[in-house]
Amino acid sequence: MAKLQPLLLTLFCVLLLLPSLAFGDCTCDTEDEGRDKTQALKYKLAAIASILVAGAIGVCIPILGKTISALRPEKDIFFFIKAFAAGVILSTGFIHVLPDAFESLTSPCLSESPWQDFPFTGFVAMVSAIGTLMVDSFATSYYKKSHFNQDQNGVGDVEKEGEHEGHLHVHTHATHGHAHGSASLVDNNSASSDLVRHRVISQVLELGIVVHSVIIGISLGASESPKTIRPLVAALTFHQFFEGMGLGGCISQAKFKNRAVAIMVTFFSLTTPVGIAIGIGISSVYNENSPNALIFEGIFNAASAGILIYMALVDLLAADFMNPRVQSNGRLQIGTNISLLLGAGLMSLLAKWA
Repeated sequence: MAKLQPLLLTLFCVLLLLPSLAFGDCTCDTEDEGRDKTQALKYKLAAIASILVAGAIGVCIPILGKTISALRPEKDIFFFIKAFAAGVILSTGFIHVLPDAFESLTSPCLSESPWQDFPFTGFVAMVSAIGTLMVDSFATSYYKKSHFNQDQNGVGDVEKEGEHEGHLHVHTHATHGHAHGSASLVDNNSASSDLVRHRVISQVLELGIVVHSVIIGISLGASESPKTIRPLVAALTFHQFFEGMGLGGCISQAKFKNRAVAIMVTFFSLTTPVGIAIGIGISSVYNENSPNALIFEGIFNAASAGILIYMALVDLLAADFMNPRVQSNGRLQIGTNISLLLGAGLMSLLAKWA
């Protein structure tokens, strides 16, 4: 499972370098009314602080289930929190990220061929969703086989020990021991499979979140218009808080070791603030309307949208809504549906400002 963490780090480093593609490419310029670098910088610094704190609190709330019993995965409120957060993530993909990708890749600043001849945004989002499915499937399959082989080797030793005890005592005792061991193996394999699934989900979800969080941060940091930045500060603060809750729920269920949890929480919390810092550093040479910048933002936003939409629908909502516990409890079922609609609705409302 640790193999996916270097992948996240590599992608993050790539995202830090790619904005340089937009340097010095100044076609299709537009006048930015109300530019005030000093005032804009104050808002950007405020954004870094508020988004960092909100993201950290949001992702930590579900993880605190270890110490707060009401937030533990076996409690009903945990299903409500996850449904709300899944609605936020789904809305982020459909309402926030995908429209931005369409706007970038259909911009008149891009050449008519090939960008106006083919719906690249939908295509990239589709390929991204399929790619996420493949990664999800292969990673889960690989780790399940790995855990099964380890368990099988362990059971083999237990069986040999049981057979040895059977010769010393009575055959019926050995038979009973084998039956009990087999039942334990089934339970252990089931629990191990669920754990592996949650770990894959949490890391793939963080991958999708990191991509668009850095891009959002760069866009905000590169802007020099206080009028544009001011509403984004509040909107992105709430955005990161709710999105963090969704990711935190997945991390909590994955039961990572404390070090891995700390790395994932820190990684999520820092992505947007680091993106803003990069945007501040390149604001004098970054042109958001240059073809390279538009292509870069459009493709990565479309890819991120595909990942987020797939993860929200398949790995978060479908998994929880089809859970036997939810299916057999009418109150819980109604509550999760209301939480989903509330999360998606509030996040959609934020699109008015961000």
